[in-house]
Amino acid sequence: MKLSTRSRYGVRLMLELALNSTRSSLYLREIAKEEEISEKYLSLIIIPLKAAGLVNSQRGAHGGYTLAKPASEITLKEIVDVLEGDTCLVDCVKNPSACSRSDTCASRDLWTTLSDSISQTLGSFTLEDLVRKSREKGERAAMYHI
Repeated sequence: MKLSTRSRYGVRLMLELALNSTRSSLYLREIAKEEEISEKYLSLIIIPLKAAGLVNSQRGAHGGYTLAKPASEITLKEIVDVLEGDTCLVDCVKNPSACSRSDTCASRDLWTTLSDSISQTLGSFTLEDLVRKSREKGERAAMYHI
């Protein structure tokens, strides 16, 4: 399984909002510059995140985007599900009627286990966990600069 750039960039966008949660809000152009992602592409990613209630937006001079809830309450699974759809690897896992062999297929059990593992892992990490890791890595990187 390979996550799309939509999900990978979406996680980076959300992480940037979480890292800057003490600010009133961030413009997409600030995030685009910091993350080296097209602002136009981010504008397409932010729409479903806002619709899912993960991001708030505000217009005007002090406008921009903020997290809709604390980073500790937003899991990576929520973000990926919004941007990818389901984390199910094979259609028959979620919808057994998609394949006439679902009841007798041994590989379906493997796909189910794998899909469940991915879902559980993504659900076990929050944006707050990524903020912590990002700050640790940033501090380590700063120590090695000459």
